[in-house]
Amino acid sequence: MFINYALNICPLNPLLYNETKEQRAEIMKELIEKINKLKKEKNAVILAHCYQNIEIDEVADFVGDSLYLSQQAKKTDADIIVFAGVYFMAQTAKLLSPDKKVLLPRMESGCLMADMVNLEQVREFKAKHPGIPAVCYINTTAEVKSECDMCCTSSNAVKIVQSMGEKEILFLPDTYLGKWVERQLGNVKVITYPGYCPTHLKITPKDIKEAREKYPKAPVLAHPECHTEVAKLADFVGSTTGIMKYAKESDKKQFIIATEKGVADRLKRDCPEKDFILIKDNIICPNMKWHTLQDIYNALDKEQHEITVDEEIAKKAIGCIDRMLAVSK
Repeated sequence: MFINYALNICPLNPLLYNETKEQRAEIMKELIEKINKLKKEKNAVILAHCYQNIEIDEVADFVGDSLYLSQQAKKTDADIIVFAGVYFMAQTAKLLSPDKKVLLPRMESGCLMADMVNLEQVREFKAKHPGIPAVCYINTTAEVKSECDMCCTSSNAVKIVQSMGEKEILFLPDTYLGKWVERQLGNVKVITYPGYCPTHLKITPKDIKEAREKYPKAPVLAHPECHTEVAKLADFVGSTTGIMKYAKESDKKQFIIATEKGVADRLKRDCPEKDFILIKDNIICPNMKWHTLQDIYNALDKEQHEITVDEEIAKKAIGCIDRMLAVSK
């Protein structure tokens, strides 16, 4: 049943282009069996971000947002972590589990937002605003984290900024998340770096208004990476995990999902009694969709595409994350 569901909604998986549905189902079934067998033999744990192609959930030990996945992997006794996500996520897993081998199935799977700021650029940003503490989104490289005072996620960004007790905060790289935090707090000036998520910026206020007209009883659930004017129109703004939790626990039966397609896919699978409308068909993160079951098998079989982090960078970056975790408890 799971495989049939995945086959119906995963046209982007290049493994599945030319075969019939029955052939594709058999290919997926065999790969899943091979991966699960290899995972046990190598004492590996597989992590899948919820923007991934949904069939990857079948081999994943944990599915969720990036920090949650890294934290769960740290708690295991696994020797190998295979991270079906993007580069900065695999780096974070390595920071939290330095003694484990961390593999990224496709090394080209980077985050377009994270790539908008590098070590030199964060130093320049800080130099323009001397004396103001810097908060970096989890969607940054270890190098950028090493230059910041505190890390945050979309779930805890408001709490993290508030905990610092400052009148002004530097926030990077996502300007929209930073300004959303500023609006929630009201008493902190958040100076943002001009980064953004290209996928979430495909969603426009016009899209929200048109969806409301078509589905007047459905609340709009949006991610804070969306444009400011989109977030203002939403009924609920929250992290990927927050959106899924809200939709699952709500008494309502229909929802407009204003975030990446993978969230809507999983909600449709997990709550078949409810109706989830993706705001637009093209709200897809191409980098998140790189990984296939075959890539995961190859990475685990050959133990290839290992993630490493410079020791000095790692020490500073983990400090940035640890300070966040101390506040978040």
